[in-house]
Amino acid sequence: MAFKIKVNGKTRTADVDPDMPLLWVLRDELDVKGPKFGCGAGLCGACTVHLDGKAVRSCQTPISAVGAKSVTTIEGLAAVSPAGRKLQAAWIAVDVPQCGYCQAGQIMQAADLLAAKPKPTDADINSAMKGNICRCATYTRIRHAIKVAAGLATA
Repeated sequence: MAFKIKVNGKTRTADVDPDMPLLWVLRDELDVKGPKFGCGAGLCGACTVHLDGKAVRSCQTPISAVGAKSVTTIEGLAAVSPAGRKLQAAWIAVDVPQCGYCQAGQIMQAADLLAAKPKPTDADINSAMKGNICRCATYTRIRHAIKVAAGLATA
């Protein structure tokens, strides 16, 4: 079945099964490689993208559920989100990534947090980020970068 979806501002078409997860449509059909496969169960956050500005796990979101919603991945975040631009700059300034595998999902989740709470508390950050796993355990740097992006700390 052919689906038209808007990805990072461009309308794209994918002829796939309606149950195919958005992650695989993005990666395998549309060659958008930012979202990563981590666990396949929506538990690690490596596949996080935005649907109409809200963070979702693309490994658990079937293409048929996207409808007319706009999909934003890490590749398009800076173009649509002031918080996304600040986060990407903070990630670099704080030198957050170690292996980097989870970082796109971390930034996408953090952008959702800052869109809802521009000046988050530690409890807000803990709550929003608890479902994003970093195997390299860069959590302290992730928290610091979020605070830098929010203007609550300096790099």
